[in-house]
Amino acid sequence: MRDRQSARGARRAREFQAFVAGAAGRLLHAATLLTAEAPDANPRARRLLTLALAHTYARWDRLRGEDPYDCARQFLATRFARSTWHRYGAFGRARPDPRSPLAALTPRERLVLVLRLYEGVAEEQAAALLGLPAERVHTLCDRATATVLHPARQTPPRPVGRRVAPS
Repeated sequence: MRDRQSARGARRAREFQAFVAGAAGRLLHAATLLTAEAPDANPRARRLLTLALAHTYARWDRLRGEDPYDCARQFLATRFARSTWHRYGAFGRARPDPRSPLAALTPRERLVLVLRLYEGVAEEQAAALLGLPAERVHTLCDRATATVLHPARQTPPRPVGRRVAPS
């Protein structure tokens, strides 16, 4: 009996290690995009990834035909949404790294953009995951895409001094 349990545990550990080896890089990149941190300094993204992988490992035996990547991605997205809502309010902004390509977006816009464009989640699935109407997800994705593709221009500072009126 113990041999069977230890063999099952060893197989579970091998399967999960193989999953992590294949999926952790992509999940970390998604988490880094969500948190708008620099790729080389991303402690919040790494914490999100660790929590998502721990959650997936805890559910590993109960997945039964479900995609473990989908489970990890879903936990990553909901955990990010929940933590941003509680920490920064409904429309609050974290202080994203200015080097991040998604720094100009709100957390909700980043979440929708990453789910829809980076992860390829269908609009209806993203809406169900976030508890939003599909039209709202579509609007958020369009707005975020426009913001990323056409960023606001920085106006050069005007020199401070007296203007001399032409004579």
